[in-house]
This record gives sequence, structure tokens and C-alpha cells, in this order.
Amino acid sequence: MRHALPLVPQFYVTAPQPCPYLAGRVERKLFTALQGDHAIKLNDGLSKQGFRRSQNVLYRPTCEACKSCYSARIRVSDFKPSRSQRRILKRNDHLTREASTPWATEDQYQLFRTYLEARHSDGGMADMDIFEFAAMIEETPVRSRVVEYYRQGDTEYGRKELSAVCLTDVLDDGLSMVYSFFEPTTQANSPGTFLILDHVEIARTAGLPYVYLGYWVPESKKMGYKANFTALEVFSEGKWQDFDLNTDYGRSFDPTENEPISDQVSQINLPDIAT
Repeated sequence: MRHALPLVPQFYVTAPQPCPYLAGRVERKLFTALQGDHAIKLNDGLSKQGFRRSQNVLYRPTCEACKSCYSARIRVSDFKPSRSQRRILKRNDHLTREASTPWATEDQYQLFRTYLEARHSDGGMADMDIFEFAAMIEETPVRSRVVEYYRQGDTEYGRKELSAVCLTDVLDDGLSMVYSFFEPTTQANSPGTFLILDHVEIARTAGLPYVYLGYWVPESKKMGYKANFTALEVFSEGKWQDFDLNTDYGRSFDPTENEPISDQVSQINLPDIAT
């Protein structure tokens, strides 16, 4: 009789490369392929341990001389918007939300290009063409949605205009905001914060306990806004902990503190994918 062996994910480490968040630093990532019949279970399980999805890969920073990336999530049941966040919601109440299966469109790509040119012209995605963009949106082996935000146009026919987009994974315990972009001219309305606030509301309506925000980097100004949300948790020392303003998250890091990759992998709690 022929028996099928359990599928055990294999983990790898990327070569060192310049850090996209902190100048002068070098990043490495621990990653594994996300594919096959158990992709959803693996995405659910590893997202709870600080991993993030990028197309068909799950990754987590494992830098040799730095520990400045913290996976962050909002505890939906305890979240309360601040006064400034309530104002942001009001400033964006003219937007309408539409969610669909992950399918790339030309309007999305044009907005994406405009966003990159205004905010990340020297970033790793700056040269992404429409085919690579389509792959980013559509190549997902898990439960994903494209959440689009429209404003009513000023044209004669009142054509709605795309204002913001978020690629979102639906996990068993929450929503994971994989990547978002928006019309740069709306910066005064704090669209990045608004997208998070709206995803908290989507999760609350769906009965999901968390909204995963990706990585918060305390020394990066671009990431600072993520610390402005109440009921925030960060993944640190192998567990989720309440965010504490009195904790020195950006402390200097002794490279000898970093565990060997083999030890890091052995501590990952893999979901049961034998059945």
C-alpha cells in the first residue's frame, strides 16, 4: 500500500540586502513557499507568529544585527478611535467601498504608479510593470480580497473615480492588510489611517478579532502612524504583547543575541497539515 507523507514546509533565508526601512542597515528574511492544498492553514498559522504574505511566499525578518521590525495587529473588540481618527473617518465619509476577488485592473495600476512616483520613487517596487503588478494582486493561494474605495467623479456622467486600494487576506482570526495604495493628492485626509480604520470596521462586522497591519518599525517615520492605534499588539520575543509606549522598542541590538536560524525554525508552531 502506498502512503502519502505529511507535507512539511521548508524554510530558507534570503541573501543580505539593503533595508527598505532604515538607511545603512541590512535585512534578511526567513521564508517558506505558500502553495498546495494546505496554503490556507499555513497562512493562518504563520500569520499568528509574525509572518507576512507576499504572493506565494510567507516571510519574517531575521536580520543579523537588528531587531527593529515588529509585526503589529489591532485587537478589534478593544479598539476605540481617537478624536483625530474620528475626524479622519468624517473626512473620508464620501468614499464608497467595494470588495471583490483579487483581479488587477488598469485603473488600479495607474493609481499604483501615481502612488509610487509620489511616495516611493526609489523603492523596490518603483520599476514594477503591469504584469508584475497583476501577479502581486492575483497570485494568491489563500482567501484574498481587493478592497477598492471610490469617490464620485466631477464628470458630466458622474463616473466614479478610484481613490484607494487594499489587497487584503481573510485569515481565520482576522484581516491581514497585505498592501495598500492611494491617490497622493488626498494625503490631507490621511488615507492610510482611514484604510486601517475601515478594515477594523469590516473585521468587527465579520466577527473577526484582529486586523494585521504588517510591520511596525519604531525608527522609521513612514511606519510611525501604526503606533497611533489603541488596542495595538506587537509580536516580540515569540509572542503577541500589548504595545507599551514606555518600552524602548528601538533599542540597540547585540548581534550575539540572535538565535541561529535552525533554532528559530524549530520554534515555529506549524499547523496540522497531515490531513
